[in-house]
Amino acid sequence: RKIRQLVELRTAELIDVNAALNNEILERRAAEKELKELNDDLEYRVVVRSSEAERRARDLEQFAYVASHDLKAPLRAISNLTDWISEDLEGKLNAESAEQLALLQDRVQRMNALIEGLLEYSRVGRTAGSDSLVDTHELLKEIVDSLSPPKGFTIKLGKELPVFHTDRLLLGQVFSNLISNSLKHHGGKKGRIRIECRKIGQFYEFSVSDDGVGIAPEYHNKVFMIFQTLQAKDYGSNTGIGLALVKKIVEEQGGWITLESQPGKGTLFRFAWPAEFNNKPDDEDTFTFPS
Repeated sequence: RKIRQLVELRTAELIDVNAALNNEILERRAAEKELKELNDDLEYRVVVRSSEAERRARDLEQFAYVASHDLKAPLRAISNLTDWISEDLEGKLNAESAEQLALLQDRVQRMNALIEGLLEYSRVGRTAGSDSLVDTHELLKEIVDSLSPPKGFTIKLGKELPVFHTDRLLLGQVFSNLISNSLKHHGGKKGRIRIECRKIGQFYEFSVSDDGVGIAPEYHNKVFMIFQTLQAKDYGSNTGIGLALVKKIVEEQGGWITLESQPGKGTLFRFAWPAEFNNKPDDEDTFTFPS
C-alpha cells in the first residue's frame, strides 16, 4: 500500500513536471517565433537603411562631381577674366575701383577654397583608411616645414609623441589644420605653439596650444561648425571649414576634440586618437623662426 501511494505521488509529481516542461517548451517556441519575426523585421530595416545610405552616397558623389567640375570651371573663367581686366587697366583705375577689383579676385579665390573644402569634408569617412606605422614626431616636423611659419614663431614638439599604426593622411590633416589655425589667428608677430601627447586608455590625447589672442567661451562651439568664422569675410582665405573638418575626422576615428580658451590667454585644442602601441623619441625638438 505504501509503495502504491509513493508511486502515485511520484507519478503525480512527474505529471506536474511534464506539464510545466510542456508549458516552457510552448513559451520558448513562442519566444523563438517572436525573435525570428523581430530578426526578419530588423534585417528588412537594415536592407532599407543600407539602400538609403547607398543612395545618399551616390547623391554625395554626384554633388562632388558637380562641385569639382560644373562650379570650378566658371570660377576659373571669372578668375582669368579679373586677371586680364586688372592687367589691361593697370594704372588707369582710381583707388576705389582698384579695391573693388581686388575684392572680386579675393572672393573668387574664397569660393574656390570653399569648394575644395567641401569636397574634402565630403570625402571623410567615405574612403577606406590607409593603415601604416606613423612616427608622429617626424610627421609633425614635415607639417611644420610645409606650413613655413612666419618669422618670430616657435613651434615646440614634446618628447611624448608616439609611433603607432594609424591613417597617416587623416592624422596629418588634423595636425595641419590645427597648427595652421594657430598661426593664422594668433594675432601677433611673435608666438609660441606647443604640441604634446599623453596616453589615455585606448587613445592618445594630443594637444595643440598657442599663446595667441584666444577665443571667448560663447564661440567655443561655433568654431567647429562648417562655414562659421569669427572674423569679417571681406578679405582673406578663411572658409570656416578647417575646424569642422578636424572635428569630423576625429569623430569618424572614434575620438573627440575639445577647446579651452579665454580672450588674451591663448588657445588649447585637445583631441583623442585611437592608439595601438607607443614608442617615444628621446628628446624634444624646437623649431624657431627668428624675427
